[in-house]
Amino acid sequence: MSRGHLFLLFVVVMCALGVVTSQHRARKAFVELEQAQTRQHQLEVEWGQLQLEQSTWAMHARVEKIATENLQMQLPDPAHMRVVFLGKAPEVRP
Repeated sequence: MSRGHLFLLFVVVMCALGVVTSQHRARKAFVELEQAQTRQHQLEVEWGQLQLEQSTWAMHARVEKIATENLQMQLPDPAHMRVVFLGKAPEVRP
């Protein structure tokens, strides 16, 4: 074989190794992408569950029940309440 043939053989072998390497990297990247998408889906499900749990814990009736039963809180007497308006107060007509 001449030097030219050996050089071409070397180039072909290097190209083949490059193709194998790039395919391996592509498959590896695809597996990582699939894992990331699976994790994203799991996090989205968990986020939805947390939002539902938050809305359940913050329900007005639940908060009021805890305030009255556990903390012994009660509504103030309407005679002791004052309403504060922001901006111009509405006119009171006798």
